[in-house]
Amino acid sequence: MGGSEVKKPLLNKIYYKSCPGCQVDENKELQVRLPIKEVLYIWIVVLCVALPISSLFPFLYFMVRDFNIAEKEEDISYYAGFVGSAYMIGRALTSVFWGVVADRYGRKPVILLGTSTVVIFNTLFGFSVNYWMAIITRFLLGFLNGLLGPIKAYSCELFREEHQALGLSSISTSWGIGLIIGPSLGGFLAQPAENFPGLVSPDSLFGRFPYLLPCLCISMFALCVTIAAIWLPETLHFHKKDGLESAFYVPDGEEKTDEKKDSSLISLLKNWPLMSSIIVYCVFSLHDMAYTEIFSLWAVSPKSLGGLNYSTEDVGTVLSITGVGLLLFQTSLYPIAERIFGPIIVARISGVLSIPLLTAYPYIALLSGFMLSFTLNFASMVKNILSVSIITGTFMLQNKAVDQRQRGAANGIAMTLQSICKAIGPACGGAL
Repeated sequence: MGGSEVKKPLLNKIYYKSCPGCQVDENKELQVRLPIKEVLYIWIVVLCVALPISSLFPFLYFMVRDFNIAEKEEDISYYAGFVGSAYMIGRALTSVFWGVVADRYGRKPVILLGTSTVVIFNTLFGFSVNYWMAIITRFLLGFLNGLLGPIKAYSCELFREEHQALGLSSISTSWGIGLIIGPSLGGFLAQPAENFPGLVSPDSLFGRFPYLLPCLCISMFALCVTIAAIWLPETLHFHKKDGLESAFYVPDGEEKTDEKKDSSLISLLKNWPLMSSIIVYCVFSLHDMAYTEIFSLWAVSPKSLGGLNYSTEDVGTVLSITGVGLLLFQTSLYPIAERIFGPIIVARISGVLSIPLLTAYPYIALLSGFMLSFTLNFASMVKNILSVSIITGTFMLQNKAVDQRQRGAANGIAMTLQSICKAIGPACGGAL
């Protein structure tokens, strides 16, 4: 090693002073407290990316209507589905690339680029003046945002083994909360000139761009997260040897033979434990994304079309209550259930329970008054709890199936396939 490298043995391991990954590993070995600060890091970064994904659904129906592209009212949901899918199509095209970049250059640069993308393109989406501008800005938002794959690898590397379930749970919890808070913000803040005529004039900026306010609020939050993420620690190992830099760290007892072959995408595709967990992940992601869009479209559709005739504010209220219930469950009960039953059993139970719950949704529309409100809130809360429990379990299985030098690419494959499924979800859901 060069003279600038300082070796420090700790618990029979060697750490290099100039390697950020070694510093993280050393801190993990010395850690005795619950990693609350690290969980908060992960939580706000994932929340920043999750918020814009579904924030448009409560007002997407009205946005597409205002673009005057649909000839008939029942065609609005058809066109809305393609706007919802544009983000996932963009993400599907580049997720593997961003995963490989994270494996080569580090997790942190990809995280910073992802949060910065939200700031720029989510704001531009709020300024959309026609249908194609909305689709293009959503597509670029997904195309340049490769954060969600590497953040799962980052979470595994930032926590000790006994806290990895908590770290991955924080991702799925934040993701689930984001998919609920996002529509809540969209429902409450869209069309402010109509909803708050005493505060917002029709001739003001938010009056002329009725869907800008929720997008701008999310972008401002993303800007704060981007600035804070500058101080995130890097978990990838960079060791200098003979003047060459390698991002691969091999623990004691492992040989770095045939690295090129082992780190190839083909070896990942042949990894059945990884691919089987990704398949389950994709199936439930398609289902979850279709549900997220259909729920909002169903709630705001007129009763003559089988909907609830809710306003965007009503939808926001339901989703806010759901978010509180999801947060309480994931932070208190899920870690206990995972320790007792394991991630696979929890995912199986959640999948089975989802079937009768979703079958009951059409009958909810037949209710009215307090029973409608109570039943809808309860069903929405349970549905999201079951979905997030399944997703968390698959996260854990995916990251345990590969070593560090393949985690970024492995999660990139997962995000690509998941994005394709999630792109199908809104398009099919909106058309149906």
